[in-house]
Amino acid sequence: MDWRSAIKGFQSYLKLEKSLSGNSIEAYSRDIEKLHQFAEREGFTRSPEKITLGDLRLFIVWAAELGMIPSSQARIMSGIKAFYKYLLMEDMIKSDPSELLESPKIQRKLPDTLSIEDINKLIDAIDLSKPEGGRNKAILEVLYGCGLRVSELTELKLSNLYLDIEFIKVTGKGSKERLVPVGGSAVKALKIWIENIRVHTPIKKGEEDLVFLNRRGARLSRVYIFMIIKQLAQLTGINKTISPHTFRHSFATHLVEGGADLRAVQEMLGHESITTTEIYTHLDREYLKGTIIQFHPRS
Repeated sequence: MDWRSAIKGFQSYLKLEKSLSGNSIEAYSRDIEKLHQFAEREGFTRSPEKITLGDLRLFIVWAAELGMIPSSQARIMSGIKAFYKYLLMEDMIKSDPSELLESPKIQRKLPDTLSIEDINKLIDAIDLSKPEGGRNKAILEVLYGCGLRVSELTELKLSNLYLDIEFIKVTGKGSKERLVPVGGSAVKALKIWIENIRVHTPIKKGEEDLVFLNRRGARLSRVYIFMIIKQLAQLTGINKTISPHTFRHSFATHLVEGGADLRAVQEMLGHESITTTEIYTHLDREYLKGTIIQFHPRS
């Protein structure tokens, strides 16, 4: 078995059987390519099925020496484990060398959270006299109002908007769909963009159902969304590391601080595991103290 055919088969498995997105498949493929490059660099003459646990441990040490942080190492190891699980399932190997590979301990780094005042500042800084202003306001309102991933925002479809009942259908990781409530501010901004501005945009063929478009009528890239937010942050003087995910994080944090059930937040964010959602419970001590004083019967 050679590396190219093994990687190609792995990609087909991820797409057809695991229903992963193109971005996820690309990330997994890069991880296996790194292992292949390492094997060649170290002079290994081993094909994928002859890689040993010792080889994999040397590879992780090599990745650490390159300056990869523990979270990046863990992600690569996840890709390697998935690759060898696939090879084992297809009877291309007799035993899995990655089975005893240990992941590095990861200290979860909490992203910056925007306050409600910060979010209002960013939205108020948008120049609504320009056509893209109405679109950008709708983008920020939806990011914060629904907690979407940036890829979910750029792929949002008109046919999945149910604004009369204040819901939108979102296609998340692994092509899994979920219904997310959308609040009044986001509904209003969406309607202004769709009914008053978007209708005057010449739309590129094949993009007719996408909610958010650029001036040429084509879909927005994820990088473009980052740029919009970065420019608004500079304009308002907010000195935080802000990205589209910051709005998602703020959405979840504000819900939890307001008393929302963690399971409900998990459903809205589209997390498979409640453990992933628990990162949003990083409530400050004063908030926790105030909650206990207010609600505990013995306080």
